[in-house]
Amino acid sequence: MSGLIMAAQLILGLAILVTLHELGHFLAARAFGIRVEKFYLFFDAWGFKFFSFRRGDTEYGMGWLPLGGYVKISGMIDESMDKEQMKQPPQPWEFRSKPAWQRLIVMIAGVVMNVLLGIVIYAFVLLQYDREYLSNSNVTDGIYAFDLGQKAGLKTGDKILDINGDPFVRFDELLSSRVIFGSTLTVLRDGRTLDIVIPDDFYKETIKAGKGNFIGPYRANLQVDSIISGQPAEVAGLKKNDRILSVNDQRTFSMEGCRKIIQQNPSRPITLQVLRAKDTLTIRPVVSDSGMIGITYHSNYGDYPLTPYTLGTAIRFGSGDALEAITSNIKGLKQIFAGKEKASESLQGPIGIATIYGGIWDWRRFWAITGLLSMVLAFMNILPIPALDGGHVLFLIIEVVTCRKLPDKFLERAQIAGMIILLSLMAFTIGNDIWKHLIN
Repeated sequence: MSGLIMAAQLILGLAILVTLHELGHFLAARAFGIRVEKFYLFFDAWGFKFFSFRRGDTEYGMGWLPLGGYVKISGMIDESMDKEQMKQPPQPWEFRSKPAWQRLIVMIAGVVMNVLLGIVIYAFVLLQYDREYLSNSNVTDGIYAFDLGQKAGLKTGDKILDINGDPFVRFDELLSSRVIFGSTLTVLRDGRTLDIVIPDDFYKETIKAGKGNFIGPYRANLQVDSIISGQPAEVAGLKKNDRILSVNDQRTFSMEGCRKIIQQNPSRPITLQVLRAKDTLTIRPVVSDSGMIGITYHSNYGDYPLTPYTLGTAIRFGSGDALEAITSNIKGLKQIFAGKEKASESLQGPIGIATIYGGIWDWRRFWAITGLLSMVLAFMNILPIPALDGGHVLFLIIEVVTCRKLPDKFLERAQIAGMIILLSLMAFTIGNDIWKHLIN
């Protein structure tokens, strides 16, 4: 059942992202009077599709291969490689007949749509699910330094004032990529300030151990939202609204940190120290063979005063979080090209992404991951690789600068080269997913 839930979440997430991305291209093309011949969710490879219908000049449909989607824009050299159409004289409704600036807008519209979607999802999660945030100024008794925090030079009770010299509002920003990918934290300790330098490769340790093993507010814990009937947590006696203080004697307030410890103990009992009302209890559920105990939960900041999100602050912070996702992807890609990270360990294919969604349908987690993927999709699509939006954008910029249109033959060959690169990358990530699944 958990495998089906993973697959369903992956397909739904991709359907949302692909549809909105292609809708960006579609709307921009139609705005400039360009005919769109096909609009497909997922690929109708070898002509197979679930359904299709025609409205106006456009055929709408759903293919069977859930690895993306496409719009076929009339008069454009794309993955359809429709050479016969390109041999005909240009028509006024075709892509190639329009000025370069209009074609450029059409090509970047998909990426823009994904960025906007990502920001909307991030803001929605903050407003609908998180609802409140812990202001760093309210953490008057400082941080709790877990093992990684201590290794980085932090101590329990430290009050963190700045990140890279900049004040910050939400405590959770201390767990962002701009901290763990290397930063300088200004700390108030025993009445004096000092700088703690987080090394550039610190992210490796946080990925391995989980951000929940770094730092947290001193009085924070995890609160159980729901118990799935018949699952190990219910059998062991865990109840809704219980507060998890530690897992296997490891204190944690992070959902990621708790999940990581649980998943590391499949088919084995774990020890939860739980606060129920005023009583501290010890509960020992046996983790399922798929690495779950059957609960949903969220970070609880204890008795710290919290600040409610408003629509304005949710959009502001959501935009920052969404752009931070792109920044972390850029940093991660730099590490791969610099040889500091293995592509086989960093890149995720469909199986890996489905695993990230998880085997329990948690709407907050679903939207958070989908928002992240929207930003990743935007970043990957704007890379200057032929066959991606970024490749088309690069060629259009060259055309604008040189005032000369690149030959169709060159664009066709570039498209083929780009498709070979993308298919090779896809084969690598899927094969890598399967290999990691087999060895684990």
